[in-house]
Amino acid sequence: MCGIVGYIGARDAYPILINGLKRLEYRGYDSAGVAMLQGNNIGLYKCKGKVVDLESITENNDVSGKLGIAHTRWATHGEPNDINSHPHVSNNGKLVLIHNGIIENYASLKEALIARGYTFNSETDTEVLVNLIEDVQETEKVSLEEAVRIALNQVIGAYAIAVFSLENSDHFVVAKMGSPLVVGLGNQEYFVASDATPFLEYTKKAVYLEDGEMGVIDLNEGFKVIRINDSKVVDPYVQQLQLDLAAIEKGGYEHFMLKEIYEQPKAIEDTYRGRLLPEQNLIRMAGMEEYIEKFVQADRIIIVGCGTSWHAGMVGEYLFEDLARVPVEVEYASEFRYRNPIITSKDVIIAISQSGETADTLAAIKLAKKRGATIFGICNVVGSSIARETHAGAYTHAGPEIGVASTKAFTAQVTVLAMLALKLGREKGTIPTSKYQELLWELNSIPTKIAAMLKTDSQITEISNTYKDAPNFLYLGRGYNFPVALEGALKLKEISYIHAEGYPAAEMKHGPIALIDENMPVVVIAPKNGHYEKIVSNIQEVKARSGKVIAIVSEGDTEIKSSADFTIEVPDTLEAFTPLLTTIPLQLLSYHIAVMRGCNVDQPRNLAKSVTVE
Repeated sequence: MCGIVGYIGARDAYPILINGLKRLEYRGYDSAGVAMLQGNNIGLYKCKGKVVDLESITENNDVSGKLGIAHTRWATHGEPNDINSHPHVSNNGKLVLIHNGIIENYASLKEALIARGYTFNSETDTEVLVNLIEDVQETEKVSLEEAVRIALNQVIGAYAIAVFSLENSDHFVVAKMGSPLVVGLGNQEYFVASDATPFLEYTKKAVYLEDGEMGVIDLNEGFKVIRINDSKVVDPYVQQLQLDLAAIEKGGYEHFMLKEIYEQPKAIEDTYRGRLLPEQNLIRMAGMEEYIEKFVQADRIIIVGCGTSWHAGMVGEYLFEDLARVPVEVEYASEFRYRNPIITSKDVIIAISQSGETADTLAAIKLAKKRGATIFGICNVVGSSIARETHAGAYTHAGPEIGVASTKAFTAQVTVLAMLALKLGREKGTIPTSKYQELLWELNSIPTKIAAMLKTDSQITEISNTYKDAPNFLYLGRGYNFPVALEGALKLKEISYIHAEGYPAAEMKHGPIALIDENMPVVVIAPKNGHYEKIVSNIQEVKARSGKVIAIVSEGDTEIKSSADFTIEVPDTLEAFTPLLTTIPLQLLSYHIAVMRGCNVDQPRNLAKSVTVE
């Protein structure tokens, strides 16, 4: 969840570290800190709050130095305050460490260290780890590299760490288990971060550490990777990054979230480019083709994900069952891994994650692999843990998503799932040729239809102003648009802090109808292709109880328009692809309401973009 960044080289480290933290602040933003090696001293500054608060306390202080590490935090152990902020320094004042993850056995380690005379200032598991490394180094009389390795073999949990010593200005050590960590390789300089964004303008050469690996960085001896369990040297794979610096800037938009909503036509087009070939009546997906027999022969498909990715998976369930006629189960990754699921070698697991680092989804993958299932990953980040852990997969190519609330990730994931379902249906012969070709051409047209929809944003602004102070919202949808109702409610909760719930529209009578009165806005997703008559009846039931209806309808709809308080029109499309259109106005509704309420749209309270801890 936290963001870590480090630098060693000939440049001044501080500007690199601060700019890096700003780019990583989507990972956590309740506190921040920086530590610089300054001759025989460590310049340490940290505080509760955001990176701008850290800048304010360093403004009139010496932050010089060629080696430094920095951290932006999402609290796990200990409340967000100055003391619990990272970096943490060991008792002897010689070691300083930053950490993303959770040390599960920190309490027993701490107890043993206290018995050996160590004292602790913070409530964090990280301070335990830095003192454990100190204890090993002093007891065993070993190098920092070896002390880190020995200490980590005593640790249970997840971590990405960077640590340096006051006694060596040319050297620091990093390590990974469960949490992401990448090393940027420059010309006689090295960068470390949770993802590659902090060093894009300096180098495009990067090494993504694997679980159980340490990186030893030395200005004189270079960079090496060793295994934590046995210190064996590993030959690292150096990637050439394709990420563009402009893609991680706001580009004139007020917020990243708004930029990413407007990027959806391009994100979907980039996702299907080279894969969706309607003029050839073809879908070409190399990852799936390699395992096509596994898909065709599968007894069932199990889709795992969390949050928005879980909602995309629910759309995928409709797509696979409708188009490929294969049983599908959609599971919360966090529940899947703990309920002893029945998995066989005839199951295909589709794991969905924007970051490719979601801890629960990774754990679900590992469980399913052990039981012989074929694992197919869908993620957005090249080189991420899920991309490396799965048998095969497909990148969404949505581009960096910085806003914590997923928008373009959702529609790109649904696009990939649609192509998989179409390809499998074609392979199994469950889609007639004429229908198959119609679906290909219609999916190809979706970016153009979204671009047209985005021009009606001013109408959604008006609706947002009307309902921005409502304490509760209800979202209703049927069939393919039931997951859209869930996703719309999640967006409103995430960034506006308004309580909202999504329901299958028919379930309204089984409880939620008791909540409906003149103060309850009810968002109804009601395109004409998809149980239209039934949803019209549900709207009448809401209006009979004085509820306020905001309806998402197909262009030209007159029946619902006559009874709803507000309608938002979306272009007509085939039912299977309606979620790609109906979700857009719900994203904009939540965005505008959040802005009008004065909420921090890109960094909503208590949330982080990449959930890398349980």
